[in-house]
Amino acid sequence: MARRVEHGELLQWPPALVAGVDCAFPEGGARTRAAAVLYRFPQLECVAETTAERDTVLPYIPGLLSFRELPAILDALDALPEAPDVVLCDGQGIAHPRRFGVACHLGVETGLPTVGVGKKRLCGEHKEPGHEKGSTESLIDQGEKIGMVVRTRTSVRPLYVSVGHRVNLDTAVELVLACTTRYRMPEPIRAADRAAAQSSARCSR
Repeated sequence: MARRVEHGELLQWPPALVAGVDCAFPEGGARTRAAAVLYRFPQLECVAETTAERDTVLPYIPGLLSFRELPAILDALDALPEAPDVVLCDGQGIAHPRRFGVACHLGVETGLPTVGVGKKRLCGEHKEPGHEKGSTESLIDQGEKIGMVVRTRTSVRPLYVSVGHRVNLDTAVELVLACTTRYRMPEPIRAADRAAAQSSARCSR
């Protein structure tokens, strides 16, 4: 499946609609709850939020988390009133030991452009980026550039941004920074994280 990942420029820049997706596992992991939050870009105006729940069908297996999360994420995305132009995923893209994190899996399954935004490094080495917001360093694994380490807030721990599907790395970094305001995580992912942690979605308009 990793061989089906496409690298390339977004078909539309700037995108009109950006979605963020995230998952939670309530009831001790017996259930999977996913959220998808749709934003108008570049205004970062919330358009819609959806959540979807399923029984968790797979145990946690390191490196294969996307297979556990994806069914509920697909349900949440399908419930949005409009399809996004690009999806920001709370997790890795190709910055993954198998070069196939959740952002890649979602992109390959749906055909949507996707970007991986990880809070922790799964693989690769990098220098520490500068302390100012917007500072970046390359994430390298076995001689391959697999992502960028991006400081989204001054003097706050950086994020690991990588290609998911049908987007290039420079555009992925630009999009993540444009969607980040007062907090470390981009706003669409922050909203999806909040919605997934609750039993219902709440969109502030």
